[in-house]
Amino acid sequence: MIPAPHEIRIAVLMGGTSAERDVSLNSGAAVLQALRNLGYDAHPVDPKTDDVANLKKQGFACAFNILHGRGGEDGVIQGVLEQIGLRYTGCGVMTSALTMDKMRTKMLWKGFGLPIADMEIVTKNTAVSLNPQAVVDRLGLPLMVKPSREGSSVGLTKVKEVEELKAAVELALQHDDTVLIEEWLSGDELTVPVLDGEVLPAVQIIPDGEFYDYNAKYISDNTQYICPMPMSDERWEALRSLVKRAYDAVGCQGWSRIDVMTDSQGNFRLVEVNTTPGMTSHSLFPKSAASVGYSFEDLVGKILHTALWADLSQDPMVMY
Repeated sequence: MIPAPHEIRIAVLMGGTSAERDVSLNSGAAVLQALRNLGYDAHPVDPKTDDVANLKKQGFACAFNILHGRGGEDGVIQGVLEQIGLRYTGCGVMTSALTMDKMRTKMLWKGFGLPIADMEIVTKNTAVSLNPQAVVDRLGLPLMVKPSREGSSVGLTKVKEVEELKAAVELALQHDDTVLIEEWLSGDELTVPVLDGEVLPAVQIIPDGEFYDYNAKYISDNTQYICPMPMSDERWEALRSLVKRAYDAVGCQGWSRIDVMTDSQGNFRLVEVNTTPGMTSHSLFPKSAASVGYSFEDLVGKILHTALWADLSQDPMVMY
């Protein structure tokens, strides 16, 4: 017999210690209210101050993980929850750890023959021997420089001149030991949510500024979001198929959001996976879900259901 919502005690994991703490707190507040509106016995839990290892002893049946960034999306909190035997939303340990690392995610996609931007990889050990002119000769200008394991556009720089490249790499290295120097993708920017295996409509992003940075994501009210993104049925089917393959290749489950860009010829290029997408007023997953009839509460309830009634004992790498 399935218990009533008010009999199910849910821990909403929010906050944490990453650079995205404030975003997570905002997402968590929205999710917490939605769960309570749905009748669940939901409580906020901040791993920065609360002992997550005791959640099951405290009577929680499931954790709704809305932690963003390191400690929340990188497999660490997932490992703790697996260890104590508590169900949780989102991807498992292996997928979370893999997709937090943009470089290794892209290498895996490339191995499956999926399209990514051409790039150079720089580490703290190799940065001293970086030859900016050689990189520009191969990848052209402008370039995008980003930390491999940071989210919310932290540490990103658009490099327009060869003389700017070393400084951009040094900035990114402040946030991670590995940095990606990528060819600039001059086409459209979009993101595609996947909910329990269902690919939801694409959201086109027209940022306030040169690219979708932290300000454009969380502060500006001038960034435009178009959902569903206008495209032909044939092109949508190609995008839908690509996103599902990318989602399956890294072993996602429950819910995730796949970021995509197009190059100057209009070809799709996979950018990254967000295994715990934002759920704030500016967030894109709820916008997409709303376009096919999911209210915010419907969406939160659906995500919770994928954890409450799913077997999280395995985290498979789906091969095809």
